[in-house]
Order: sequence, then C-alpha cells, then structure tokens
Amino acid sequence: MAKHRRQATSNTRRVATTAALAATAAVTVPATAQGAEVVIPNTNFSMHIQGVENVPGIRNLPGIEAYVPSLAGQGAAQTNYTANVTVPAPAPAVGSSAGERVVAAARSAIGAPYGWGAAGPSSFDCSGLTSWAYAQVGKSIPRTSQAQAAAGQRVPLDQIQPGDIVAYYGGASHVGIYAGNGVIIDALNSGSTVGERPLHYMPIHSVVRF
Repeated sequence: MAKHRRQATSNTRRVATTAALAATAAVTVPATAQGAEVVIPNTNFSMHIQGVENVPGIRNLPGIEAYVPSLAGQGAAQTNYTANVTVPAPAPAVGSSAGERVVAAARSAIGAPYGWGAAGPSSFDCSGLTSWAYAQVGKSIPRTSQAQAAAGQRVPLDQIQPGDIVAYYGGASHVGIYAGNGVIIDALNSGSTVGERPLHYMPIHSVVRF
C-alpha cells in the first residue's frame, strides 16, 4: 500500500511539474515562439507546448531533460529570447496596521526642526509631532503630552507595539512614538531636530495606545 502511495505521489508531482511548464510558457513566451514536446516521465502522456524551450532559465532546472527531451545535452545554453514580462510596481501596504502607518508618518518628519508649540508640517514640538502623525492616518488625539498620556489606553511596556505613544518623566512632560526595535521617534528639545532615539533614553512614565 505504501509503495502505491509513493508512486501516486510521484506521478502527481510529475503532472504538476508539466502543468507548471505549460503555464509558464503561456504567460511568458509569445505565441509565435517555436514549440516543443513535453512529456510526463514514466507515462505515455505527452503534449506539444508552444515556446517552452524559450522559458527564461528553463535549461538550468535540474532534470528538465526528462520533461522536455529536446533540451537534452544543451545544459545551460543561452537563448536569444528575452521574455516580455512587465514587473508590477509594489502594491501599497494596504495590510499595514494603523500603528505602522503612524510610524511611517513620524519617520517622514525626521530632520524637521524643533519648535515650541509647533504641530507641523515644517516644525514640531514633542506632542505636536505625535498628534500630527496620528492625524495623517485619520486619528485625532489630544494635543499636549500630559493629555495624550491620560487619554490613551495604558499598555504594559513588555507589550509595546509600533505606533504606541511613550510618555517620559514623572509628569509625562515629553512624548515620542515607538517605532519598533527599541527605538522611538520624537522632537526632543530646542536646537534639535525630529529623530530616532533609544526607547530608554529617558525615564519612561507610561505607554499608551490610541
């Protein structure tokens, strides 16, 4: 019984490989390309597939000669055909969490100068940066550091996630946005610019999530 199962599995793999070759040729090779015979090893099944010999890199596949006999002895020979394949641009990160998008907004402000009472887009104070970054993803949060620390949902430090707001010092007089990997993004003080700093650069008051 086990022998029959192994044989069935092997045949299934061969069929899948042949189907993959056919699909690849259909997608990447023009219909005018020369065809070749493709077989399923150890069976009587074969088919003629247009352009299979011109699939990019096909000669480098281990054991390909068993499926496309006409390639036998050709090794890694080069072909003059260049596949006309358009590589799509990366899709927008639709699945990104709101926190990750908040981090991306804050990161876009890196290098902007500190300005007391400023809430962007060209300069920021600490809570101005956090409220501005949240606004970029459609979330309205309190404007001051103390109000942000009081209004957000408290999160244990060991459960911190990107996008959470970290409040510092005893009176929550400073805030930054946790960016992951033990780093925050903040507008620190006069004379500095928005930048990244270690999470524990200052004494932590609390971590909150909106």
